[in-house]
This record gives sequence, structure tokens and C-alpha cells, in this order.
Amino acid sequence: MPGKVEILRKLHQGPPILVLPNAWDVASARIFEAAGFPAIATTSAGVANSLGYPDVERIPRDEMIWMVRRIARSVSVPVTADVEAGYGDPVGTARAVLNAGAVGMNLEDSSIDGSLADLAAQVRIIQQIHAAADIVINARTDVYLFGVGDEATRFERTVERLNAFHKAGADSLFVPGVRDAETIGRLAKAVHGPINILATGGAPSIAELEHLGVRRVSVGSGPMRASMGLTQRIAKELKEHGTFASMTEGAMPYLEANQLFMK
Repeated sequence: MPGKVEILRKLHQGPPILVLPNAWDVASARIFEAAGFPAIATTSAGVANSLGYPDVERIPRDEMIWMVRRIARSVSVPVTADVEAGYGDPVGTARAVLNAGAVGMNLEDSSIDGSLADLAAQVRIIQQIHAAADIVINARTDVYLFGVGDEATRFERTVERLNAFHKAGADSLFVPGVRDAETIGRLAKAVHGPINILATGGAPSIAELEHLGVRRVSVGSGPMRASMGLTQRIAKELKEHGTFASMTEGAMPYLEANQLFMK
């Protein structure tokens, strides 16, 4: 019987494309599992915001891992954790993720100021994690997300970094910030391992991404921010109109919500 690490790795090989919803608490994780997703990711921004912190490594690692543990224990499917750039100790963070019950980790190559890590140094970090822990590594580069460097060189720079990450032991390669089908298709052909695209406004559909050769799609903090937007609309309606339609229309019934936690 394969363990969750092997299951998660195999899900990256496709077909079909691996669609990973990103949870920020136990309720969202349970909802995603009940919908039938074969694995769940966490969102660093969602977890941080839900616990009162801004994103980008402002949350203490112990608090992030606490939520990863709560989520991993609440579902039966594999969980992969967004642990940003590793909180100053990527290998220790990888071990903490495994001890929390998750079997994968998302590792970024940028810092708070948006600058990219030195490529050789980032490769060494991935090699060290790969040697120290049996964990599925989703190595992320933020060249496109932060518009780093000359636009004319971003494609080649992204491919160079992702292929180096894959050679160092990363199982999948994450390139957020890319939306156009042509670039995504070129990346899928040029990158040697499975690529992960962030689903966002203007991005191709899941079916189109699969046709382009993408193996993994995640939604990041999108669902959490959509929930915040709904809460914002509820607050505005209550305050300005004294009515409740935003809250009641489409709400999960109380008994159904409670039933999510009865296992």
C-alpha cells in the first residue's frame, strides 16, 4: 500500500492534471476533501492572515506548522504545505512539515523585498532538503510574479532556475505570475519536470492548462481572499442596509457545516 508521499508524487505524473485547492484552516480543508480532490495544499498567505499576520514570513514558523498539523490531521488525503522560503531553516522546516503530518512543501526563491535568491545557494538548499527528508518538493521561482530583470530574459531565466531546481531534487516546479497560454506552453516544453501554474484571473482554464502540458494547478490564497471578500460584503450590507442577503444566500446550512467535523 503506497504511503501519502508516494501518492502525492504519482499525482504529479498525470494524466489527469493535478488540481490542488489551497486550504487555510480545517473547515476549508474539509470542504475541499469532501469535493473529491485527491490532495490538498495550504496557503501561506491564507494561514498567516487567518492568524493575524501579513504574508511573506511574518508569521512564526511554529504557528504556521501548527495550522499545517491541524489541517493534515483533519483529512485523509495527502497534504502539501506552503512554507514560504523556509523561515531561515529550510531543512528544519521540511522536517517540521513531515512531523506535522504533511508530505509535501512549497519552497520559494524570493525574499521579503522581492529579490531572488542566488541560484547556486537555492540549489544547495533543495539538495539538502532532498537528502534529509522524503518529502515532495514544489520549488517556486518568482521571476514572473515580481517581474524580476529584463522582460526579454525572463523566460530563459525562469527555465534555467526551474531546471536547476529539478536537477537538485525538486519534484515539481512552480512559476506563479504567468497567465498567457503561449508562455505557459513554452515553459511546459522547456522545463524538465512537472510544472505548477497558479490559477488566477486571466489564466487559461484547467482543461486548457492540461492541454498545454501543465501537470499541477494550485489556487493559492484565492479562495481565502474570496471568503474575505464575501465577509466584507456581509459587513457592508449589515452596516449600511440592515439586511442579511449576502450572509444567507448560498450559505452552507448549519447541520451540513457541523457534519463536516463529525469524523
